[in-house]
Amino acid sequence: MSEQFERYVAAVPAITAEGWSLTRLMPASRLQGANGIRAGGDGRIYVAQVAGSQISAVNINTGAVESISPIDGGIISPDDLVFDADGNLYATEITEGRVSVRRPNGETRVLNGEMPCANPITMFQGRLFAGECRPDGRLMELDLNSGQSRVILDKVPMPNAMEVGPDGMLYFPVMGANEIWRINPAGGQPEVVATDLGVPDAVKFDAQGFIVSTQVASGQVLRINPQTGEKTVLATIAPGLDNLAFVGDRLFVSSISGQINEIAADGTVKSLIPDGLQWPMGLAIADGELFIADGGYTYTMRQGENKQVAGMLFSPGFPGFTRGVCAAGSGQWIVSTANGDVARFWPAKMESEVLVSGYDRLMDVVLTADGAVIVAELGTGRLLLIDGTNVSVFAKDLAEPVGVAIAGDGSCLVSESAAGRISRVVGGRVDTLVDGLVQPEGIYILGDALYIIDVGSKELIEFNLQSGKRMTLVSNLPVGAPPGVVAKPLGGVGVLSGPMREFAGISGDVDGTLYIAASTEGSVLVLSRCKE
Repeated sequence: MSEQFERYVAAVPAITAEGWSLTRLMPASRLQGANGIRAGGDGRIYVAQVAGSQISAVNINTGAVESISPIDGGIISPDDLVFDADGNLYATEITEGRVSVRRPNGETRVLNGEMPCANPITMFQGRLFAGECRPDGRLMELDLNSGQSRVILDKVPMPNAMEVGPDGMLYFPVMGANEIWRINPAGGQPEVVATDLGVPDAVKFDAQGFIVSTQVASGQVLRINPQTGEKTVLATIAPGLDNLAFVGDRLFVSSISGQINEIAADGTVKSLIPDGLQWPMGLAIADGELFIADGGYTYTMRQGENKQVAGMLFSPGFPGFTRGVCAAGSGQWIVSTANGDVARFWPAKMESEVLVSGYDRLMDVVLTADGAVIVAELGTGRLLLIDGTNVSVFAKDLAEPVGVAIAGDGSCLVSESAAGRISRVVGGRVDTLVDGLVQPEGIYILGDALYIIDVGSKELIEFNLQSGKRMTLVSNLPVGAPPGVVAKPLGGVGVLSGPMREFAGISGDVDGTLYIAASTEGSVLVLSRCKE
């Protein structure tokens, strides 16, 4: 695959109907998240992308990207990676709970499939070490041929990306303790190396033998003396830092959101891969402010301004991996999460309130005229009605419900993605409103018009609720899996997220402008009528 500067380049660009204009609210993303990174023998850095379920190589001088293990390849949800002396790539697959190895010829096999929340991995003198990023995680040594494991340490509160230091000790961040520990790879008692950090999630060593560690909560990159624990701030980027890699003396830092930055010796931060979106999914607008649900991140954005982080996995008050959203008044939003919650979220106050919890793959949410919440529960094929503390089944036996909207007559419309139809729900009765679709997901109503994103056909369809006339407004939309690709479903990430099933959301403004979650390329598209 040739190098490119976006994660997805359409063979045929999107085509709009006459009288409509399609633009991007933000540039397409180059990566679908950026987690573990490691220098390769070719001088590029290799990037594991949990959300993108792929591994890419990035040219450190140009930023050009090449897919090494594609989205439909043998490695699923890679979180960290390492090479051996023969060029074999070992990757942890966090949602699968396993470690796999990819040979230079592209052949992939599972090395060990018994590691829940497999995340950190490193190699030292031909020995492979891996760990589990969970509250009672284990650090292990794996046999390179059989994958058989030897436990070095267990009951570690969320260990993450680790490295063997110049002293031969295994150093690892302990996120649950906000510390960095070390242990003899043979086993024994761990020692605390550094405390009072910004939630460390990766440890590497520079040429002078000092620890360099990313801090996911504070957004700092720290240089730490392994003997004294003394800390120096090399740079402050933004919360969400994930990992780091040295290529010679050059230091590169990844962020969960998908950006990669180079940190110079004087602390200057230079962008190699600009920040982007991992999906996005649900969209909503209130008072001219667009809310973007992007899984572990949420953003708000106003016309003509850059997006602002409204919350992320490691910020106070964040409701969790966010999928669906609707506006609920000034500065507040109702969201659904991959953890099975529906919550009220106040980003400015960094607060959220769980309304209900414990449900199965919640998707889109909407408010009724009297302030109740309707949410699509894809896992059980139901619509749930949340009225205060009361939860009832609004509709059942639906074929994978995803999008929801309230019509002018008060009825609820729902997209049944597995049945290729939009249904109307009134008084518990479900009737087909629009059929003949492939895989409808996000829906939005503006006046008499129902707008439907059909992920299966890559179209945005307008359906007139009065006349029944339908029209394709946009074709070749960058939504869903790329053409010809059958993406493998992503499971959960331990305590951080349930199954990461995405969907293509849509919203609109009072002036008729439509906003489309272009999950394939990682952007938001704006569809508006051409001015006469």
